[in-house]
Amino acid sequence: MTERARPARHRRWWGWGTEEGAVTGAELTGLVDRVSALFPDADLSPHPAPPVGSFAVPPSRIRPPDSLAGLLSADPGDRLAHSHGQAFRDVVRALLGRVDHVPDLVAHPRTESDVSAILDWCTDSAIGVVPFGGGTSVVGGVEPRFAAAYPGVLSLDLTGMDRVLEVDATSRAALVQAGALGPALEDQLRPHGFTLRFFPQSFEFSTLGGWLATRAGGHFATGPTHIDELTESMRVLTPAGPVESLRVPASGAGPAPDRLFLGSEGALGVITRAWMRVRPRPRWRASAAVHFADFDHGLAAVRAVAQSDLAPANCRLLDPVEAMINAGSTDAVLVLGFESADHPVTPWMRRALELCREHGGTLPEPANYSDSKENPGSRTGAAGTWRSAFLRMPYQRDALAARGMIVETFETACTWDRVEALRDAVTAAAQEAMRTAGVTGAVTCRLTHVYPDGPAPYFGVYATGTWGRTVEQWDEIKTAVTEALHTRGGTVTHHHAVGRDHRRWYDRQRPDLFAAALAAAKSTVDPARVLNPGILVDLP
Repeated sequence: MTERARPARHRRWWGWGTEEGAVTGAELTGLVDRVSALFPDADLSPHPAPPVGSFAVPPSRIRPPDSLAGLLSADPGDRLAHSHGQAFRDVVRALLGRVDHVPDLVAHPRTESDVSAILDWCTDSAIGVVPFGGGTSVVGGVEPRFAAAYPGVLSLDLTGMDRVLEVDATSRAALVQAGALGPALEDQLRPHGFTLRFFPQSFEFSTLGGWLATRAGGHFATGPTHIDELTESMRVLTPAGPVESLRVPASGAGPAPDRLFLGSEGALGVITRAWMRVRPRPRWRASAAVHFADFDHGLAAVRAVAQSDLAPANCRLLDPVEAMINAGSTDAVLVLGFESADHPVTPWMRRALELCREHGGTLPEPANYSDSKENPGSRTGAAGTWRSAFLRMPYQRDALAARGMIVETFETACTWDRVEALRDAVTAAAQEAMRTAGVTGAVTCRLTHVYPDGPAPYFGVYATGTWGRTVEQWDEIKTAVTEALHTRGGTVTHHHAVGRDHRRWYDRQRPDLFAAALAAAKSTVDPARVLNPGILVDLP
């Protein structure tokens, strides 16, 4: 299948995205100036990333069989790039040269047979295997912290398996290999007039397999937004053999096999391909930025919209601090959007704006409507400003992390009756933790996804740090806010996954008997306990 040509770019081994996407020039100057205005006492001296060659990467502890040698890499740069994810703490540790858990080898399979052969060898040799995806985990999901307990560790990179194998236009489904990065997936669907309509912030650098393994959430605020809802069937290779679910639109035949592997984070098997529900590419769009005097009025409006059955594609509420940082406004701002491939969406937007006005919402700029066949429209105003900022956030986070700032996010979901108390408790916990850690900062909140029964609040922390100690300072804050989430009835994660960083709270959130059943499933499909050890289930 034909793909659009994309310019060659170079992934950064230590941080988010590509070298070409780094924050430089006027963008960097403006970012530093804004942070200096917020935190005049902050030391924003830059700390460049050390070159890959400066790391004393230990030699690999394992020798592969000749039959697999062509699939495996012991290159120090390749191993360093596969040693961590993209959380704030990962980026800062790399900047400090503290990369403590490096895989012994990186595998680059090209076929399912390659994956099976690698799993067979690792199982027989008791070598730990970490399915890597695109490496955008922000919860320690791909970091081999267990390395000392195993004679060797292998990072399994499936990005060489990145094809759309089949498109069923009649049923609106596509069979996709798990290593497909977001842009490559959409490029291959585009000639057929389809889209997966799944755009997480990590879209450019994450894979379908990673989305499935972490039960990822997409950019769209309502409707099918978790990857679960877009999955028709999956094929998974385990050390005990393959598992492939029946491809049907729905089934009431017992517990669903896919549900065992969705969110399993590579601990139960390696997802190699999946049938995914696709849809026609949208033609009609509408967008607006609704302003509110405060977050609480916006919260009431969002609940009304979420419970109206209007199903907006975007319904993100930014508190005044978040709006100021990312959209240049001092109000709370609701970024609202609708889209359709079948019909104009003007009536839906108009009704949503009526609901917003009933709760004090104002519209400084008219809503923007577009028809891709007649008028492509434009992403202007606060909505367009926020979208641009959203895509640049990870790069800007890295630029500030390299200047001693603590910039990180965490997210949850709760029911509507709990959201205000949870937000207040989390904010108070973060502020107290910052005082205890000796830093000055601000806490922001936005709603990223909304459901009829509750929202997904997404918090940001922007704080002055002490260079060389920002990881430890963030860990103190993270512990405090996650404890507050747990005690106030929020989930430990809405879409970032469990990984190793959330494990202790996940253990408290899940029922004990379910944990025992999951451990039994692990013993069945992975009897040698080589798949991503320590994820979801304890080390042997």
